[in-house]
Amino acid sequence: MISVLDSEDYLRRMLAVKRPGTGEVLAFYEHRIGAVCKDPRLMLIPLDDHIVHRGDGIFETMKYLGRRVYQLDAHLARMRRGADAIGLTPPCTWERLREIVLEVCQAGGSDDGLVRILLGRGPGGFGIDPRECPLPSLYVVAYRFTPKPAHWFEKGATAFRTAIPAKQDWIAQIKSVNYLPNVLMKREASAQGYDYPICFDDNGFVAEGATENMAIVDEAGTLVIPEFTNALPGTTLIRAVELLAGRVKAFFRKVTEEDLYHAREVLVFGTTGDCLAIVRYNGKPIHDVRPGPVCRLARELIVKDIAENGVPF
Repeated sequence: MISVLDSEDYLRRMLAVKRPGTGEVLAFYEHRIGAVCKDPRLMLIPLDDHIVHRGDGIFETMKYLGRRVYQLDAHLARMRRGADAIGLTPPCTWERLREIVLEVCQAGGSDDGLVRILLGRGPGGFGIDPRECPLPSLYVVAYRFTPKPAHWFEKGATAFRTAIPAKQDWIAQIKSVNYLPNVLMKREASAQGYDYPICFDDNGFVAEGATENMAIVDEAGTLVIPEFTNALPGTTLIRAVELLAGRVKAFFRKVTEEDLYHAREVLVFGTTGDCLAIVRYNGKPIHDVRPGPVCRLARELIVKDIAENGVPF
């Protein structure tokens, strides 16, 4: 029979259970406790939090290098838009949330890392009605960052057309914790031996990757960005366009699969990789099968921007 334990025995047994990934956690915060902890064994979310069993919540992930958090305010602004869209208010002010992020990064004790904010409907029941939850939940965790290997930037990566369709336009604009389509895209990519999946909308236009934005450089050398109709507006891509202003022309328009095949460059923009080149798509070569000048320039500018404009802690 299953043992029935008192709280002390249960806690003792819980702390003894081995958990994968604990070595990556640097520090975390839970708003109910109101403190930072560095023991990953205690990094737990209540099962009745609607963020767990209903996917009722949003998140953001930021990178920090040299003790500078990149695009902190842009990420918080996007999170605020997402919170407004689903009628969710954090249990503290947005200004205080910004301070908490920096404090958690500092407590982690590492110069480089990733920090994730999870904002949920909160614990209170196993139904679907948000009214079950008297107080929203807030979790912030800092964890180790493993950069992409140098050869990814030197030789480029591969991509393919995933069978998973793009999200509906309204849900694609919200960075919801419900990432099942994204997970399935990544799973399919791994199974087929590709680095990145690319999904398309119902009309056959490029939407996004599993966790990245896509863009191309056309034959005229212009950076062409797929419209954010069925894709999350990426903070890294938007910032890259700003940094490239005056050097590379850029505009938004619908991008077809044929455009990918004829592009001079196919680019991937995201938090962890900054800017990477896709040199083969569906097994076919893109241009000269190596990272191009716009990719190299974009990444150079982003790396410099992190050092100069990242928020220090």
